Amino acid sequence: MRGHRAGRAARKRRKKRESVVQSASLSHQLQYVRLMKFLRRRGFSSTLLRPALFTDTGRGLQALESIKPGQMVISLPESCLLTTSTVLDSYLGPYIKSWKPRLSPLLALCVFLVCERHLGEASDWFPYIAALPATYTCPAYFDDDEVAAVLPSGVRRRALEQRAAVREVHSAHRDFFRSLQPILSQPVDEVLTYEALRWAWCSVNTRSVFMSRPSSDSLSGPDVYALAPFLDLLNHRPDVQVEASFNAVTRCYEIRSVSGTVRYHQAFINYGSHDNQRLMLEYGFVAAHNPDSVVYVDTDLLCDVLRGDGSLQQKIKFLKENQFLHDLTVSEDGPGWRLMTALRLLSLPQTHYHLWKPVLLGRLLCEEREEWSVQTAKTLCLRLLQDSHAALDKISHLLRRCDRQVMEQLHVVESLRREERCILGSCLEALGGPSRGADAANTTPRADT
Repeated sequence: MRGHRAGRAARKRRKKRESVVQSASLSHQLQYVRLMKFLRRRGFSSTLLRPALFTDTGRGLQALESIKPGQMVISLPESCLLTTSTVLDSYLGPYIKSWKPRLSPLLALCVFLVCERHLGEASDWFPYIAALPATYTCPAYFDDDEVAAVLPSGVRRRALEQRAAVREVHSAHRDFFRSLQPILSQPVDEVLTYEALRWAWCSVNTRSVFMSRPSSDSLSGPDVYALAPFLDLLNHRPDVQVEASFNAVTRCYEIRSVSGTVRYHQAFINYGSHDNQRLMLEYGFVAAHNPDSVVYVDTDLLCDVLRGDGSLQQKIKFLKENQFLHDLTVSEDGPGWRLMTALRLLSLPQTHYHLWKPVLLGRLLCEEREEWSVQTAKTLCLRLLQDSHAALDKISHLLRRCDRQVMEQLHVVESLRREERCILGSCLEALGGPSRGADAANTTPRADT
């Protein structure tokens, strides 16, 4: 009996050890030594946090002492922030101010990052540039079409749109880029490449903090980006609460903890209530145990499942006109309200057109149509589950023959697909087990009486 207890206790201890997040300090590495010296010269010092590598998130910031609720976590002086003021006050200022049409604040920051990276150690911002990732795992950075192919359809579509948008920005501003040749030591076409602009675009979009600034006569559009060295090492966690903003009195960007952090644990911030598809698309990561995560049902899947309905296109048009074809989702708790409402409308024959609008306003239908809607939701879940399984099989195959950059991208997609699989399985359980098959979704119920 003692042996049995000892074995069970040993297994529990081993499981606990395996679940504990391990960390290793990065503060001794040259890039972080340089970064901290750079920030100290600009008036910042941190005795509360240090860069560290964590087994669950990669690099982040570790609390060197317990952080109490309400305590200041970081107060980064304005002199440490990289904003459009930094750019306009630099050697790029005269070129940007004289250029017509005016550049966007985002593009101005991107061009500055590329030019500073080109300068290497001669750049004033070299310690920060050197600490930025060399590549990114957000889908806009995916070059391999096979990697893009294993993304969920909605993410894949938006990723292609992002890539096209960055290419368009690069193509549309070639003349401005060429005007910068006098300040570059290499041909402009070798410095301000599409790949370099994409790197800078991802750097700003994934790492900047929101900081509304007065509009400039030299730039066009809202100016809300600020790159915040060291602070941008803080990772996101959905259940963490912080207060973050630029303090106009202290002239510092400040982050104050609401929930606190245990000593030697990772300090987190919260980017907002985002599902994992959005986190991946915008930031290139997936958050574990994300309560905001859902799986999206797109119009193409709806149309494929219900392709036997002769009045389908009229119903789809009606849903689109009433803005009911977006944010159709399922969660672990079941189908979302918008999806079930759309399915109720889709259950109706064209002869019941007079009920279409009331259904969108919340009217329930007869038991038979409610059952049809539930069965159709199950079929949609099963189709999405099949897609996730197929994608995970494909990812497993790709991981055997890819380079490191593609491997990092695939691991993020794999995390998203695994989470989708769990959500869909839980949703099917909430709906009362597996669907009776695809035919259930293609059967037109009898008219409501």
